[in-house]
Amino acid sequence: MKNVVAVVLGGGRGTRLLPLTGYRSKPAVPLAGKYRLIDIPISNCINAGVNHVYVLTQFLSVSLHQHIRGAYRFDAFSGGFVEILAAQQTIEDDANMDWYQGTADAVRKNLLYILDAGFDYVLILSGDQLYRMDFERMLDDHQRSNADVTIAAKPVTRTEASALGLMQADESGRVTGFVEKPKTKEEQDRAAVDPAWIDARGVDSQGRDCLASMGIYLFNRQALHDALADGSQSDFGKEIFPSVISKQRVQLHLFDGYWEDIGTIRSFYEANLQLARPNAPFDLSSPVSPIYTRARFLPPTRVDGADITGSLIADGCVIEPGAKVENSVVGLRCRIGRDVTIRNAVLMGADFYESEARLDENDAAGLPRMGIGPGAVIDGAIIDKNCRIGAGARVVNDAGHQDHDADHGCVVRDGVIVVPKNTALPANWRLD
Repeated sequence: MKNVVAVVLGGGRGTRLLPLTGYRSKPAVPLAGKYRLIDIPISNCINAGVNHVYVLTQFLSVSLHQHIRGAYRFDAFSGGFVEILAAQQTIEDDANMDWYQGTADAVRKNLLYILDAGFDYVLILSGDQLYRMDFERMLDDHQRSNADVTIAAKPVTRTEASALGLMQADESGRVTGFVEKPKTKEEQDRAAVDPAWIDARGVDSQGRDCLASMGIYLFNRQALHDALADGSQSDFGKEIFPSVISKQRVQLHLFDGYWEDIGTIRSFYEANLQLARPNAPFDLSSPVSPIYTRARFLPPTRVDGADITGSLIADGCVIEPGAKVENSVVGLRCRIGRDVTIRNAVLMGADFYESEARLDENDAAGLPRMGIGPGAVIDGAIIDKNCRIGAGARVVNDAGHQDHDADHGCVVRDGVIVVPKNTALPANWRLD
């Protein structure tokens, strides 16, 4: 694996995750109370022995840069690195003053650095997916099949297929067809495979007859250079692979573990709540494949007379008497007042503790303290960082909105209330 360099795509504008991406890029969005999405692909790399990682960034990348710089430092003797390649304009590629136009275009504009390092294999990953994969097994499959490119594939149902790129393969596992996000039944029929093909390879198809691309690609060095030679093709799924499969040997690597593409508010919300369950589909406490993040020097969480069930509580929190927390995620430095009810919610916590002087200033100005005020009720919501929820506020979607804009910048997306970063909700606030 020392001959593999990983390239993590920092994501586009992330409009479907607004307002969470109003201040940060998608990979920088907090996850499970103490991590960020970018920690998942980088941790997968480190656990597989891939310790040479480039992260390609472009949109709202300051917090992502800060996190990576503070989290991933290798010793001088290992030669490892996690290095940021920020979008830049060059004389050769940016005569029209444009930025990254797609996943393939982002990699193409950084080939000078990616290939200059001398690695034989390039592993391309997404920065906004939740999964755990052994990339060493993927490399073994790649070498054994003498492939030019290997694509990680997951069996999915027809219901899931319309949002993903689907592949067909022959008996040897070589990709023979690639269809990006087929919408019609006819397109899905053409892209479907025999479930027996999946069963024969040690994976229980369970009626699934589509093979979806996971957005995880392993290229031979020269194959990547050749695939990106056509500068007019900007996206791997839509353009590169449909044309490459006839020119290069493109192989499947079958995977059937947990995998979630965090692309919408609903998927982000549900993935977090699943992590808080007793038998979570993604184990954060795996002894063999840990998830790494930035080290913080925070005190233990203090809980006094509260009732907490089925929840994740991060470091540095204070949960006061009478509070009830159920099926929720509570992030770093979160302060939860007396008799607060939190249910089916994701609280991202705070970036800092308020000083006594600041608290006095806020009290004098009538501004709620950072955290959740006494008697507040939060149900079915995402509370972003550094929010102030006043006493008695009710952050509940009682009206059943699916897509709604409320006051103080609060919104409902996919049926989930989202309170944006740094928002202050007054005492007894209600969703209109």
